[in-house]
Amino acid sequence: MSGKLRQPAVAGTFYPAEPERLSSLVAALLAGAARAPRPEGLNLGSVAGLLVPHAGLVYSGAIAALSWALAGEIGPATIVLAGTDHQAWAAGVGVWTGGAWRTPLGDAPIDDGLAAAIAALGPPFAPDDAAHLEEHSLEIQLPLLIRACPVARIVPLAVSPRLTSHAQAGVMLGRLLAERRAAGESILLVASSDMAHYPPARVCEETDAELLEPLLQLDAEALRAGEARVLLANRPGLVCGLCGIDPVRVALTALTEMGAARGILLGAATSADAGGDSRRTVGYAAAAFV
Repeated sequence: MSGKLRQPAVAGTFYPAEPERLSSLVAALLAGAARAPRPEGLNLGSVAGLLVPHAGLVYSGAIAALSWALAGEIGPATIVLAGTDHQAWAAGVGVWTGGAWRTPLGDAPIDDGLAAAIAALGPPFAPDDAAHLEEHSLEIQLPLLIRACPVARIVPLAVSPRLTSHAQAGVMLGRLLAERRAAGESILLVASSDMAHYPPARVCEETDAELLEPLLQLDAEALRAGEARVLLANRPGLVCGLCGIDPVRVALTALTEMGAARGILLGAATSADAGGDSRRTVGYAAAAFV
């Protein structure tokens, strides 16, 4: 494994670069999540994975904190982070095999052993540090992750929109993680994605509700078909249903292999709820997979 340290790419834009400001914001977001009502029927011991949004913390942080506060209660030793590769640097699933990820709140260490095992699965998995260097979808999670799960190690995965074997990748990843968990390892799989992009708030809420249905059923194929359907409907302003649909599709299949049977919605909102323009919004959702 390389000892290369990943430096922050979006500190000062997606979240405050100053440690004091960032610490205060994260503390407020996690405190708000702690006050939120817990969904009925949620058993911490049964949680295999989470869904988190990845916009700027001032917009999506309150929703993301719902998942990260839950992760803090679970206390996983390792968190596998599957995020979208917005620039499509990776050809499939790029596994970070370098050193820790630096943030203004400290460094997030890598689970080198699990990262190597995932990379060794072979195509579509491959070592690919470059795909992660400028990507924000996983970096934006780290301030909340570090505060909620301070001793956890991470394995970052960049899932390319050029991936053509989502189901295969999900089965391969899920079987490996299921074996590790059965052997007693504490591992949580977290998928990073925002929901509908740029429609008016009402259309955003309707689109998100429609796509959350197959997502919470762990039906990756129905989710793919659902996004294609809403895009064909020419809804005003809509450019995508999930910008991270590729990592979500992989994660849903992997979670099924890990024994998860359903998703439980922890919370949903739009950027308009955080003070953004209601005429051009982005949707956010947090969920636990049990």
